Amino acid sequence: MLGIQKRLVGSYLIVILITVLILELFLIFFVRYYYYHNIERIMMNQAELSATFFNQYFADEDLEKQSERLLKGFSQHSTAQVQIIGTSGQILQDSSGKRMDAHAADYQDVQEAFSGNTGSWRGYDPRTHEAILAVSYPLKADQTTVGIVRFITSLTDTNTTIAQISAIFIAVGVVVVVIVAVLGIVVSRTITGPIRELKLAAEKMAEGDFTVTARKRYQDELGTLADILTMMAATIRRNERLKNDFISSVSHELRTPLTSIKGWTITLKSSSEDGKVDLIEGLDIIEAESDRLTRLVDELLDFSKMDNGRLMLSCAPLQIGELLQHIGKQLAPRAARQGISLEVSSDAPLPLLQADENRLKQVFINLVDNSLKFTEPGGAIKIHARPTHEQIIITVEDTGSGIAEQDLEHVFQKFYKGSSHTAGSGIGLSISEQIIKLHGGQLRINSRVGKGTTVEISLPYKAWS
Repeated sequence: MLGIQKRLVGSYLIVILITVLILELFLIFFVRYYYYHNIERIMMNQAELSATFFNQYFADEDLEKQSERLLKGFSQHSTAQVQIIGTSGQILQDSSGKRMDAHAADYQDVQEAFSGNTGSWRGYDPRTHEAILAVSYPLKADQTTVGIVRFITSLTDTNTTIAQISAIFIAVGVVVVVIVAVLGIVVSRTITGPIRELKLAAEKMAEGDFTVTARKRYQDELGTLADILTMMAATIRRNERLKNDFISSVSHELRTPLTSIKGWTITLKSSSEDGKVDLIEGLDIIEAESDRLTRLVDELLDFSKMDNGRLMLSCAPLQIGELLQHIGKQLAPRAARQGISLEVSSDAPLPLLQADENRLKQVFINLVDNSLKFTEPGGAIKIHARPTHEQIIITVEDTGSGIAEQDLEHVFQKFYKGSSHTAGSGIGLSISEQIIKLHGGQLRINSRVGKGTTVEISLPYKAWS
């Protein structure tokens, strides 16, 4: 399996190789065209000047008789081989000393010149097999072609120059490919290095080590991923701690009533017949602790349903004011025992809600229970309901110890308790918030340490009408 680094470097190399190859071919083609075109243009200018010279001074003369003089004039200012060819294709004069009976009619440039055009041809000399370039130009007298002047030059030096330039281009291309390969390896390591570290961190997390932190090298997507992994590990550590606190708390919550129930059961079994007072007191405690166990089990069941998305409502018309009065009466004895004032009030008239009475009762009892836990004797708890244009606002306000600012943003988190020594499972507020959301409402908490806590619940009634 190819790693990311190999794929990245391979991709870089493929792209640069294709780019360099295309560029090299273009440059080499351009250099060849530039040199060949310049040589051809120079020879064509020389051939045209020679033809012009012939037209001015020798147009009325016999070409064959004047060929030697013409050859001297044509080749005087040119390094190229010059040939004068007659109308039959026979070479009349050749500056290289080629035999005079040779024919050149088969060459493409000569044929084009006989047709009245300037001809050029690039190929190999049949005798020396040397690369040559030939240019032929018609010699005319009274618009009639009476012969051809032909310039021939060797391309050996030109081809050598082109080969040297091409070699330079290829060398530069190889250097570029090597540089890009090295840079590709370096750049890929800046990507694969952090990925490798993230992989190791993820493997440690998969093995259960959530103390790991992913190193953040760069301010990019990989850096963001490192931050996310580190945050995830911290979140898992916090949830693990909350889970352990939850298990410890629930174990304690279960052990305390069970110990009381068992203790009073033993006491009642060993009591005498005249222990009627102990019997009544013991049964009251057993009933209270049983109710406590039932509430705890109900909370756990509700949490399980909420976690699986199965917490359902059974809605019916509800007068929220009557429900709040009933809750006030139900909890008034406990508030009186703790020396806390409990007051329930509402603005009349309150519209009917389409709501689940048992679930809302569960929410309000949980809120008041929390207020009773954290309010000292002599304190007060006020429950008030008032209607607005589309909602009913219910507030539960106490003068208790309040919630610390750092804990306030976590109070709806599952298993969260500001203090591990606080009684309860830590899921009551989480369940309460979910119930209010299922009713289409909102639950908000404002609190100040030492001043008290205010819980505000808004429940829509128009949406249910």
